[in-house]
Amino acid sequence: MISKQAIVETKNIGKNVTIEEFSIVRPHVTIGNDVIIHPYVIISEGTVLGDGVEIFSGSIIGKEPKGAGALARPPKFEQRVVIGPHTTVGPHAVIYYDVEIGDHTLVGDGASIREQCRIGSYCIISRYVTINYNVKIGDRTKVMDLTHVTGNCIIGDDVFISTTVGMANDNLNADKSYAEEEAKGPRIYNGAVIGVGATLLPGIIVGEKSVVGAGSVVTKNVERETLVMGVPATFRRFVVKQ
Repeated sequence: MISKQAIVETKNIGKNVTIEEFSIVRPHVTIGNDVIIHPYVIISEGTVLGDGVEIFSGSIIGKEPKGAGALARPPKFEQRVVIGPHTTVGPHAVIYYDVEIGDHTLVGDGASIREQCRIGSYCIISRYVTINYNVKIGDRTKVMDLTHVTGNCIIGDDVFISTTVGMANDNLNADKSYAEEEAKGPRIYNGAVIGVGATLLPGIIVGEKSVVGAGSVVTKNVERETLVMGVPATFRRFVVKQ
């Protein structure tokens, strides 16, 4: 069912699709079968929605990044968005151009995903999470409410990142220049757990199946299968006996 009050400019629409009132679907959008688009959604050119995708009210899919002359890093992107089958995008989420999201992933209310991001399958990107540019996230990873994932960050499979976690990719915040090779976010390996309110500094490696305690400030690499805690975070014990 396509509402007469929706603006639909594409013909690439599958079977049993619902597009509710006041939504806008631009040309060259591909919509799979059994897709539900709630009111007041904007879907830009070059978007591909897999079967069973559901997008809730007020979301923007395919936002063009703009620097407004204030960014040190010029935005780079391809004019496309791919959202895999049976993924759900919550109300007022903003997904920029050049983003790919796997199947059965949940993007929560008000989340923001910037350009050049790749997110796997069966993930949770929870409410009001902000994911900056060029981030890679594996499968079955959960990033919880109000966490910020910095640009040029790599997160593996089966990672759990709790609420209000902060990350940085630049030690020279006062320097208005930008060098891609120097802006490095944390790299978080498979199965790691990051506790609530932790802070990860630029270039930090968090090893496989390691745990970062709540409120910790991680200034040095975390070895695999270890627990670190404190400000600055220090080794406390092994998570798995060796």
